[in-house]
Amino acid sequence: MSILDYFRSNKKTNTAVTAKERLQIIVAHQRGERDAPDYFPKMKQEIIEVIRKYVHISEDQVSVQLDQNDDKLSVLELNVTLPDGK
Repeated sequence: MSILDYFRSNKKTNTAVTAKERLQIIVAHQRGERDAPDYFPKMKQEIIEVIRKYVHISEDQVSVQLDQNDDKLSVLELNVTLPDGK
């Protein structure tokens, strides 16, 4: 095996496959939001505003999910990526 074979073996990623994977992620995300209550987006925004009073964060650093079990039990999951305390 020569050095040229090493560089030739790299295959370019198929853009159709990449587009399909991204579309699947978007559809899964929208499916999760479909079952959320009407007040959920406003509540998420208010939670972000409260956190911003104490720490400078962007919206992509906050993930809020609402999970519902078969027992009619709702669980609000909040994940915040906080900046270093430096």
